[in-house]
Amino acid sequence: MVRPVRFAFNEETAGNNAFQQKSESAEAALAVQRQAVAEFDAYVQLLRDNGITVDVLQDTPEPFTPDSIFPNNCFSTHVDEDGRRTLVLYPMFAHNRRLERDKLRVLLDKMPFDRVVDLTPWEQKGKYLEGTGSLILDREHHMAYACRSPRTHDEVMAAWARELGYDYFLFNSEDEQGMAVYHTNVVMHVGTRFAVVCMESIKDLEQRATLCRLLEDNGKEVVDISFGQMHQFAGNMLELRNDRGEKLLVMSATARRSLTPEQVQTLEQDVRIVAPDISAIETAGGGSARCMIAEM
Repeated sequence: MVRPVRFAFNEETAGNNAFQQKSESAEAALAVQRQAVAEFDAYVQLLRDNGITVDVLQDTPEPFTPDSIFPNNCFSTHVDEDGRRTLVLYPMFAHNRRLERDKLRVLLDKMPFDRVVDLTPWEQKGKYLEGTGSLILDREHHMAYACRSPRTHDEVMAAWARELGYDYFLFNSEDEQGMAVYHTNVVMHVGTRFAVVCMESIKDLEQRATLCRLLEDNGKEVVDISFGQMHQFAGNMLELRNDRGEKLLVMSATARRSLTPEQVQTLEQDVRIVAPDISAIETAGGGSARCMIAEM
């Protein structure tokens, strides 16, 4: 997780991220920045209190990287059946987000990966794939799910799947205004037993049926969320396992409040919910609890 130092509304990403909201004044923006740091620190402590190991990287004032708090888009890590460790670096839509990746390389280059898959040359072709924002991974079954958007391109998806040995399903997801949802990880979450999906965002009924079938074939029970819940980041979840082997489902307090009692009861059959309050980060950044964690 990356502790922010100049967290702010990102002008470069706002064009295709309908979840971001800009502060009305400079004073309000400063207040959001201070609140984001406090929310971040409390979130890290909550995870640690629940038995999750968290490595925190402190961001630097320069170069200016307003979205550095969301490191999951820049890289992902993988371990194959033989124990070989792979680092994947992703092509990013916004120029200032590529600077985040450069900062993270200082940390990642010190780690003992056996292989590096560098997809960043796709940026020169204007084609992108933004890590586990674009990709929802069922690591157990080597299956990936992704919705097309300006940040998730078919060709890069195919190249990623060849390199990682994954099957994948690409679909189209739109908000109520017909705008492509910018990242798959606000549309859906896949855990070991349950998948949370905003099905009504998938207008193509054949795609919707295929997605349901693939999830169910891989042993997932589907929990359907509404547009309203999606906008409260109820699709933005991540299942973790703590140092006691307990399964935790991390989502924001905003997302947790949006779920019905029946949905909560269903999910809690398999996991314990951990829900930090990160409302300032969600409002200005357009991302939520899952976006702030890059799994190692």
